[in-house]
Amino acid sequence: MSSSFVVACVGKPSAGKSSFLNAVTDAAAKVGSFPFTTIEPNQGVAYYPLECPCVKHGVSKQCKPRYGWCKEGRRFVPVRLLDVAGLVPGASEGRGLGNRFLDDLRQADVLIHVVDASGTTDDNGREAKGYDPVGDIQWLRSEIEAWVFGNVERRWPGVVRRHTATKAPAVDTLHAQLAGYGTTRDVVQRALDTVVRTQLIEARDNLSQWSTDDLRRFVGVFLDQRFPTIVALNKIDMPDADKNIAAILKRYRKQPNVVLRDGVSEDNIVLTSALSECFLRRMVKQRFISYTTGDDDFVSLDDDPALTELRELDDKARRRLDNIRDLVLFRYGSTGVQDVIVRAVEAVGFVPVFPVKSVVNFGASSSDSSSAAFQDCVLVRPGTTVREFARKMHNQLDVNYAGAETVGGLQLAEDDAIVAGKNNIIKIATTAQ
Repeated sequence: MSSSFVVACVGKPSAGKSSFLNAVTDAAAKVGSFPFTTIEPNQGVAYYPLECPCVKHGVSKQCKPRYGWCKEGRRFVPVRLLDVAGLVPGASEGRGLGNRFLDDLRQADVLIHVVDASGTTDDNGREAKGYDPVGDIQWLRSEIEAWVFGNVERRWPGVVRRHTATKAPAVDTLHAQLAGYGTTRDVVQRALDTVVRTQLIEARDNLSQWSTDDLRRFVGVFLDQRFPTIVALNKIDMPDADKNIAAILKRYRKQPNVVLRDGVSEDNIVLTSALSECFLRRMVKQRFISYTTGDDDFVSLDDDPALTELRELDDKARRRLDNIRDLVLFRYGSTGVQDVIVRAVEAVGFVPVFPVKSVVNFGASSSDSSSAAFQDCVLVRPGTTVREFARKMHNQLDVNYAGAETVGGLQLAEDDAIVAGKNNIIKIATTAQ
C-alpha cells in the first residue's frame, strides 16, 4: 500500500546532496520491503516519523506495520525520495541534464534544496572562498520559473483568444495550461487568490488584460503553491557557515501578506550536517555508539561503561565524535536530516490515514483480537474525502463502496474530509462483504 507522495532532492555538485541522500535513506536497510512497485536507480526511500495511534488504543504490542516500523508509538512511514540530477546554470535552456532535471520535477510534491551553507563551492560546484549561498537559492528558483514562464508565454496569445471566446473561468483556462506540471485546479485557484490578496494583479479574472509582468508574477506565485521548497542548509559545522546562515535567515524572514522571496520561507529552512549523520550511523552499525536519528546526543562506552554491548573507541573516532557533539548536536539540537523530511511532508499538509478491517481491535480481522493492528498507513493530500480515499486504495473499493466508519462506530459520510486525530482511522464497508 503506497503513498503517492514524492519528495525531489536537488542541489548543485559538491553541496552535499549525495551525503544528504545517504543520511536520509540509510534507514531503508532496516526494513527491506517497500510499498512501491519499483525503485528506480535515482529513487530511494526516506521515513517520516509520526505518532502512531497504537499506544492511544492499547494495541502497541499488536502494531505490525506492513511497511516502515513502529517503535514505542513512533511510526516511521516510507516516502519516496527522487534524486534529481542535472542542476546547473542554464538548465531551463537544456544545459547539462537540464531537460531531464525539469521533467523529473513534474513528479514531485515538494522539493528539498541542499545548499552549501559554508560558501566553499561556487555555482558550478567548484572550490571557492566566500561564495554567497543565497545565489544558489535564487538560481534554483530562477531556473524553474524560466522553464514554466517560457512555456506558458509562448502559447499565451492563443490561450487568451480561446479564453475570451469561450468565456471560461480564469482558473480553468490557467489549469489547462499548467496541468502538465502535475498540478490540480485547487493549486491554481490558491495561486489566483494569493495574487489578489497581495495585490500583485488587479484584473485577476480578465486574462486579456494581463501584461507580461502580470503573467510572470502569477507564475511565481503558482510555483510557491505547486513546488513548496525546503532549504537544507548543509555543512553547518564548517567555518563561515554561521555568518551565511544568519544572512539567509534574515533575508527570508516571513512577512504578512507578502509573497515569498525566491519561493522560500524561514519556516522551511533547516540547518543540517549530512556528513555528521552519516558518520553517526556508521558508528551505530559498527556498535561504537547508541544513537537514533533526530536525537540531540549519542552514548558511547566512554559515557556509560555499563553498556558492554558497545565497542571501545579509538582516538581518531573519539575526536570525530567529540567534534560532532560540540559543533552540531549541542549547538543545533540534532543533525537536522530528519527535520528536513518532516518539514517536507508538513509543507504540503499530508494527512496520515490508517485503513483497518475493524475499528474495535484495529486489525485485519474483526474476530481475531491477536491479529496485527494498524498494518497500513497512507499519506493523503489535505481535503481528501472518505470516498476519494476508498478510490485511492483500490478501484473495487470505490465500485462496491457501501459506507465507512471510524473509532466508536461513528459513521462517516462519503464527502467527509479526512482529518488527522478525528476520523483518520477508517473501516470501509463494501457490498461484496
